[in-house]
Amino acid sequence: MTHAELWERHKAVMPDWLALYYEEPIEIVQGSGRRVTDGEGKEYLDFFAGILTNAIGYDIAEISDAVREQLSSGVAHTSTVYLIRRQIELAEKIAELSGIPDAKVFFTNSGTEANEAALLFATQKRRSNQVLAMRNSYHGRGFGTVAITGNRGWSASSLSPVNVQYLQGAYRYRSPFRDLPDADYVKACVDDLREVIATTTAGDVACLIVEPIQGVGGFSSPPDGLYAAFKEVLDEYGILLISDEVQTGWGRTGEHFWGIQAHDVVPDAMTFAKGLGNGFAIGGVVATPALMDSLSANSLSTFGGNPISTSAAKATIEYLLDHDLQANAAKRGAQLADGLRGIADEFPELGDVRGKGLMLAAEIVKPGDNAPDAATTAKLQQEAKNRGLLVGKGGLYGNVLRMAPPMTLTEPETTEAIEILRESFNTLR
Repeated sequence: MTHAELWERHKAVMPDWLALYYEEPIEIVQGSGRRVTDGEGKEYLDFFAGILTNAIGYDIAEISDAVREQLSSGVAHTSTVYLIRRQIELAEKIAELSGIPDAKVFFTNSGTEANEAALLFATQKRRSNQVLAMRNSYHGRGFGTVAITGNRGWSASSLSPVNVQYLQGAYRYRSPFRDLPDADYVKACVDDLREVIATTTAGDVACLIVEPIQGVGGFSSPPDGLYAAFKEVLDEYGILLISDEVQTGWGRTGEHFWGIQAHDVVPDAMTFAKGLGNGFAIGGVVATPALMDSLSANSLSTFGGNPISTSAAKATIEYLLDHDLQANAAKRGAQLADGLRGIADEFPELGDVRGKGLMLAAEIVKPGDNAPDAATTAKLQQEAKNRGLLVGKGGLYGNVLRMAPPMTLTEPETTEAIEILRESFNTLR
């Protein structure tokens, strides 16, 4: 069956709003290392990895063996009404790595569910439905997480279970404060935070939720230290800080294991998902005991933290720690960033190169006025695909190329990707 035939079947039974990449979508049927093969036999270097999910790569023996071992027991699922050894072992490791004192962990099936759980904990703990979030943010497709998403393209409903106010600071490239030095930028954003609390809330806000590097928003981030400065204000009001680490966790940023550590602050909770399972569905929350234990009613997660996903996740963490993939993300990320900046020197269409480690973005603009250029972005994404490179797309205006390859990326593969991107930009001339 051709991709075109499969696409016709997709359109007949799947929702219209379920977006696909490319004018002629492809099916991925095989993978090894950092490369995948589509349903018509073409091979690609994968620089988006299931939206940052296949963090280690494809066909990793240690992870596959851990899953096969669990399957061989005949037990694929028991639910959280029973003890689950791998779940407990994984929770112990995440609690240790979190830096949160005496941390506790709750597992879910996805980042959306993780953020929904964190909202539940925070609003219950503070007995308030008031929430602060960042402009240009994305936290999931659930009812509560859509409500705290500050990106119109992903806000499917204006209805909300929470009262949300949005802050300045996370998307610097188009911020009204963009031309300020870092210290002045941080001060302006802190002043905005104080103004928002004083004028648009009743004061007893439950939490602020932030992405250290905004994912769907185009890998944008503020200067390091902004969220530590925010935390000083939050502490005056007893407002909790939640770090959404769904895309920034597990060493992907290179310099730190968790994205929020760049701001030298320990949050009250962190949410996680994506790369932890290397393709297996898992998410969760790691938080202080006071926050995690704030629920006064029974709760559980039928499939969250099941034996299969936790076996895969435990093997994934062990692999990335044993192979020091955080250091590799820093090295290969620096190489890729240098290559992108070299392209930017030649092509004014590449308006901004940003991100950390193997979480990098290229914002595409119209030369002269730096207006967002979604059409050229789509063209460049297609041209890269034609040459054997898969990259993501995002940003508030759909004009950002997102690159987040598996953290096992090699130096030759990075060089190959840079050359493909350069060739793709050459088609603009």
